[in-house]
Formats: sequence, C-alpha cells, structure tokens
Amino acid sequence: MCKDCGCTIAGATHHHHDHDHSHSHDHSHSHESASHQAAHETLHHNPQLNDAKTVSVIQKILDKNDHEAAHNRAHFDNHKVLGINLMSSPGSGKTTLLEHLADIADFKYGVVEGDLETNRDADRLIAKDIKAVQIQTGSACHLDAFMVHKGLHDMPLEDLDVCFVENVGNLVCPASYDVGTHLNIVLVSVPEGEDKIAKYPVMFRAADLILFTKTDLLPYFEYDIQKEKETARKLKPNVDILEVSTKDADSLKAVVDWINFKRRMR
Repeated sequence: MCKDCGCTIAGATHHHHDHDHSHSHDHSHSHESASHQAAHETLHHNPQLNDAKTVSVIQKILDKNDHEAAHNRAHFDNHKVLGINLMSSPGSGKTTLLEHLADIADFKYGVVEGDLETNRDADRLIAKDIKAVQIQTGSACHLDAFMVHKGLHDMPLEDLDVCFVENVGNLVCPASYDVGTHLNIVLVSVPEGEDKIAKYPVMFRAADLILFTKTDLLPYFEYDIQKEKETARKLKPNVDILEVSTKDADSLKAVVDWINFKRRMR
C-alpha cells in the first residue's frame, strides 16, 4: 500500500484494534462485495503488492472490514434506513449536493462526514439543520467500516430515512472499502475534465449511480458528456446516470426521485 496516501498496512490495522464490540455479527457472505472485488483488482494489477505475504495481510484487513461493514448494514436495516456512500474526487460537489437536497428532499437524512482534517463540511451541513457527524481520518485517504461504525453511534438512525456517508475526496482507495452502505453514488464534475472515468475505472464500476455535476458549466469547458456516459456504460452497462446542477431544481429533484425509488425497492 502507498506509504504516502495513508493506506499503510499498519494504519489500516490500527482501526481494528481500537474497537471492542459485544455485538453479534453475521458471518455469512453469499458473495464478495463490490468493494472487496475492487481491492482484489487493485492488488492483481500492482506488482509491488502482489507477493504472497502482502496479499495475505491485506486479505485479512479487508475481511475484517467487510465483517464490520455487514454489522453497519444491519444497523441500517434494523432502523429501516437506506445507507448511501458518496464518493468522488475533492471538489466535485458532494457537500454542496447534500446542502441543496435539504431544501427539496421529502425524506429525513443524516450524514457521516469523512475528511482528513477540519469539521468544515459537517459544519456546513449542520447549518442547514442536517444531522452530521464528522470523522477525521488523519492520514487515511478513505473511510473504512470501523470509522463509519463509530460515527453511527452518534447518528439518530431512529429519526432518519436515509444516511449518507460522505467519503474522503479520492477516486482510488474508497472504492476498495465497503463501509456498510447499501448503495454507492459516484460524482464526477465537468471542471475535472474528460478522462476521469477512464482513468479510475475501479471506482466507477462500483457505482450504482453516477452523477455528472456542475453541468451548468458545460458551455465553458471542452467536455463531451455523451462520450463520458458511453465510457461509463462500457465499464458498467447497467449503471444509472444523472446530470446535476445546483442551479437546476429539476435535476436535484431527479436525485431525490432516484433515492426514493431505491427506498421503495428495499
């Protein structure tokens, strides 16, 4: 694992020793999670990580993470809450989207907010009367299931319909860690330029919904959004795709409608 990005083996295992749970966990897994498969894909394509000892250690880390993720999902299920993991590069508009949904959503939601440092994003959401819990990851460039579990203890799930996990801004590592949500939404913004989907396929294969954000800026950028959609559907043919601008209330309503559809399907 990259020693600079915070995904060191020592750093990852640290989280697992900080929690002493008395909960009963479900050990059954009918299939590997999409995030676990994403991690395996990363391993197989990185020769520096592909020796037997390293693979064994990382496998144990991911197994423990998936075990805790199943526990988080049980929390959501027991409270009839839909869990949604929001992922994107920094600045794609995750927090802004959540701020604007507060004005039109007909469901109650809270946010587990992940950033390396500061409480700025959580403070923005709290200012909109959204229940938000900040998780500061320090050097880690993603949230894992243990961090999210800690945040859920401060989240009033009994009062919520939906709980968003706003992951650390990063198009790589978050795709490999199941945090216990039911769905993944991945944002990609017009100012980021064409090629993000092609360059970061693991992330976009994990998406249930891809949101193209800041589409009001399309006239000012050379950005072929139809070509980017085609690239996304080559990676994952059944992925849902929406275009979003915070200046277009109908586009935001479409996100609310998508979430409500998924709520009804559970």
